[in-house]
Amino acid sequence: MSRVHIITDSAATIEPAIAERLDITIVPLTIRIDHEDYQDGADLDHEELLLRMACDRIQPRIVSPTAEQFRRIYSRLTRRTDQIISLHSSAALSLICREAQKAARDFLGRCDIAVMDSETLSLGLGILAQESARLALKSLPLGEIVRQIRGMIRCVYIVLITDTLDYLERSHLISPAQVILGTMLGIKPFLAIEEGKIIPMEKVRNRDRAIDKLAEFASEFSHIEQMTILQSTPYPTDETKMLQERLEIVAPGKEHPILLYGPLLASHVGPDGMGLIVYEGAGKDKEMLLR
Repeated sequence: MSRVHIITDSAATIEPAIAERLDITIVPLTIRIDHEDYQDGADLDHEELLLRMACDRIQPRIVSPTAEQFRRIYSRLTRRTDQIISLHSSAALSLICREAQKAARDFLGRCDIAVMDSETLSLGLGILAQESARLALKSLPLGEIVRQIRGMIRCVYIVLITDTLDYLERSHLISPAQVILGTMLGIKPFLAIEEGKIIPMEKVRNRDRAIDKLAEFASEFSHIEQMTILQSTPYPTDETKMLQERLEIVAPGKEHPILLYGPLLASHVGPDGMGLIVYEGAGKDKEMLLR
């Protein structure tokens, strides 16, 4: 039986050199702006997109690869494998999983294709895809890799704050009345991605308090394997430095790198967001066994 091959989409944060070394196939998303299409990562980089969104309030639409595109990719890969894990961005935030599942049905009996909803995106999806590929390189069977990755999904967390509310309204996450009231009162929503959905958790009155909430969230973990600051600029702002200072108190000695968030998340929360991705890692399971 051939080794399992891993496919993901370009919403995953993975260094190109690592993707090549781990033999991960990355399917590009399409960013549609005013009837013009751009291939994610090739025609329009994330910094430029976020800048255009901030300046012009453009409304990008993220277009999933079609079932036909997935069929072509699966067909090409079946020349060298009969096992594929197609691990993709949250099905609640995009149609990628649905299109992949349509395509996978055509390969029943020829190739075992497991389409997985990661329930996350960005670095969270990148972590899952890279671990899937490492397990595949160890020649683990498809079912065992799927089992382990499902366990890891529960250990990836994303929380966010955002300055403006218009993109949340367009994504039907808040009502027009909430936008008006929130703008008048200077309220900033504290958001979390739960089971793949962006959920408004509570309301925060100012930016300082919102940053405190991010740090408080990080303090809830007894073990953190990886924690990254998500934001819309590649350089540290005053608010970034404020958050890093608070995180140093919560998790002293840990690195808190900055990651520019991508088009899929930006299309839902806008260009004014800031947040954290936390991956608990294997330490969570070890602690549970010791209790």
